[in-house]
Amino acid sequence: MICSPSFLSCNFNKLESEIKSVSISKWLHFDVMDGKFVNNSTYDYNMVKLLKHISNQFFDVHLMIEKPERIYDKYIIAGADLITFHYEATKQPKALIRAIKSKGVKVGLSIKPGTDITAIESLLPKLDLVLVMSVVPGKGGQKFIENSLDKIKYLEDKRTVNGYNYLIEVDGGINFETAKQVKNAGCDVIVAGSFIFNSNEREQLIVRLENV
Repeated sequence: MICSPSFLSCNFNKLESEIKSVSISKWLHFDVMDGKFVNNSTYDYNMVKLLKHISNQFFDVHLMIEKPERIYDKYIIAGADLITFHYEATKQPKALIRAIKSKGVKVGLSIKPGTDITAIESLLPKLDLVLVMSVVPGKGGQKFIENSLDKIKYLEDKRTVNGYNYLIEVDGGINFETAKQVKNAGCDVIVAGSFIFNSNEREQLIVRLENV
């Protein structure tokens, strides 16, 4: 699997050294929250732009914001390699998928834990990634929601039967045990935040997570 560290819980007073401490990872995960779609708010596209000068990782941008169609282009200009938006956040998912892909950027779709996975079935052929939230989006350090495994298995089955090309990403409550569970269910990319950044052995943790 690929480990995409989420730096939301890092020390922002020494951001450059914090990002470099996880440079062994091919991907870097951006949790963008607007305080509307979810309760908390974080950084915006300026963080993507800033870190482009520090990191050459694949920028995995997760927009937890209302009406992402209004602002997605600013993240592309800032340097996002993949933009994932929420199915629940827009009334125009098909149009937004087309718009993002037309800019030469990969597109992902995410769903909240309470959303039925079958709701996005018709969109699966158009996607580069599907992000399963295994916690309630909006804050870190939550416990893994077990029925997320059923969603991962559903996505893996659909991909296998239909020859789809999307990656399956899982975000929330990831540790060695849950990483093994999601891998066995069909996951390709795991997002880990506090589990990595609360440790002084970050590179070793990342390697272990990717090879559980």
